[in-house]
This record gives sequence, C-alpha cells and structure tokens, in this order.
Amino acid sequence: MNKLIILICIFSTQFAFGQTDQFDEILNYYNSANEFNGTVVVATDGHIDYLKAIGLSDRQQNKKIKTKTKFKIASITKAFTAVLILQLYEQGKIDLNTPFGKYFPTYKGNTKNYVTIQHLLTYSSGIPDKIGKLEMEPFKSPMNIDDFINKYCSSDIVGNTGEQSHYSNTEYIILTKIIEVVTQKKYETVLKENILKPLKMNNSGLLNSKRSIKGLAKSYSINDSTKIASVDELYFVENYFGAGAMYSTAEDLLKFNLGIFKNKLLNESNTKLMIKPNPKLNNVAFGVWYADGYGTFSKPFIYRTGGILGACTNWIYTLVDKKSIIVFNNTNGTNLYEMSEQFYLVSTGQKSNITKDRK
Repeated sequence: MNKLIILICIFSTQFAFGQTDQFDEILNYYNSANEFNGTVVVATDGHIDYLKAIGLSDRQQNKKIKTKTKFKIASITKAFTAVLILQLYEQGKIDLNTPFGKYFPTYKGNTKNYVTIQHLLTYSSGIPDKIGKLEMEPFKSPMNIDDFINKYCSSDIVGNTGEQSHYSNTEYIILTKIIEVVTQKKYETVLKENILKPLKMNNSGLLNSKRSIKGLAKSYSINDSTKIASVDELYFVENYFGAGAMYSTAEDLLKFNLGIFKNKLLNESNTKLMIKPNPKLNNVAFGVWYADGYGTFSKPFIYRTGGILGACTNWIYTLVDKKSIIVFNNTNGTNLYEMSEQFYLVSTGQKSNITKDRK
C-alpha cells in the first residue's frame, strides 16, 4: 500500500513538472515575436496549476512584469457591474424586468420608460452606441457620470428593444448610475464593499487619472508591419465607469471567478441566472458570454474579453471540468483566445498544437 502511494506521488510530481514545461513552452512561444507581454494563470476548481509572468511592464524603464503586476482589464469590468446589479436584485431592491426609469428617474428622454434593466444587461436596449462612433472624443477629458450620460448615453432608440444584441459600453454606464442611485453610494464604494473586500481582491480597483496606481503596467500598441511598440496616448479611462474602468491582477481575477462559481457573491439561483445564455441574443448572458463549446473548448464555457488600446485581457471558465484560464497582456499583438486554447489543451492532459515555425 505504501509503495502504491509513493508511486502515485512520483507520477503526479513528474506529470506536474512535465505540464509546467509545456505551459512554459506556450508562454515563450507567444512572447518570442515581441508580441505577448503579460501574466497567465491556469487553475482547476480554484487550485492554481500555473502562474507566470513574462515581458516588460515599462519598456522605457526596463521594468519586468511580475505576477502581481496590475493591468487594465477593460470590459471585464462589465462582469463586476452585472454582479452588483444582480446583488441588488437578490436583495429585492430592483426588478430586472422593470423599466430602468423607476431607478433612474432623471435620465433624459422616454427610453427609460420601456427599456428594462435586463435589456441593459444584454445590450438589447436599442440605444445607439454613440461612444463607439466617436472613438476617443469621450475620453479626452474627465467627466462626471451624470454629464457623460447626458451627452453620450441619452440618445433615442434606433433598434427594436429586446430583439437584437448590439455590444456597446452605453448600457453598462447607465447600469453604473443605477447602482449609485439605488445604493446612494459611489460605484467605486459599492464595488469595494460588495466584491473586492469580501474576496480579498487587494490589487484591484478603479482607474483614475488623479491618482497613480502603483505597479500598473503601461499599455503598448504594436505596429503589425514593423513590430515596434509605442506607448498608447494618454486618455481618461475612468470615463468608461462600470463598463471598462477597472484594473486587476491575474490572481485577483481568479478570486472573482471563484467568487461567482462558488456562490460567494450571489446565491446559486442568481449565479445560474447570470450565466444563462439567451439564444435569441447570440448567447449573451449578464456581463459574460456562454458557449456550448467552440474549437478546442468542446464543453460549455463562460468567457469575457477586454481591450483598451494596448491592454488586452481574456478570461475563460469551463463549466464541466472547472478550468480557469486568465490571460493579461499589455500589448495588442497576441490572439489571447488562441493562446488560451493552448493552455487548456495542456491543462487537460493533451498536447499543445502550436507550431515551431512562426510565419
């Protein structure tokens, strides 16, 4: 019996070391062309199988990225906002099928009288994406949320509400304001009290141009032809509010991942509600997307991506084998979904199918 236990331990150790080597090979492969610079965490049911950083967080100062380096997580912020909305729903303070004007009566226009909170959560309000069309204009100077919504998020509906999902930041900025009105607190305070502190996400928060975030990686855009990286222009990312203004670390985002799927943030019923796909709306859920299986991921999984100029993030959680794959990158030069597929293959005992010859 003792011999059997020893053999099992030896085999497990050898497997773990072999797996780590394969993970390293993937990481080095994507870094080799000056493309990937960031952090990767792979976990099984919350247990970290692999955590590593590579590249530079500040190329001018030659500062290396560490596993505790903070990154802009862009639209992954929307998943946090969705959780905060569902917490209010769980507490009986809002109803998802009620027009949002009940909770945000000062919103300009009649849109508030028939667009529900659920429509906002699923990008199916029909409110046009004025922010996306204007590109950088809304972010050239800091604005408070009321002025921002009045100027950029209060247009008349152009689509059929509830009929189609058109991804934009508009709905989640409105949801940010609803959270503030219902709780009578700033979004940042609610975020800290209800998610960050309970989960001990000590390296996460909201970006703000008025304060420096220690350990935050700079973002770089890489020219496709020259492969030269340039620092992204200064702009006021805080104007994304609850649609994209957060920063975090890979380990912290794993805590959030577990907070959702271990029902630490919502009860089981509302966790299921959050990730329930809407086939009519391209399988969008609340703050995330659901897929029955796609490519390498043959089983159902939840995913969320984020990108702000040079900062890119990818978060995947497989619902059957409970694999979490989180990738942070401070450049725009890597296909993070493809990279995540390779880590998933190795994490499930398969071989990575990356090629040695980069074209």
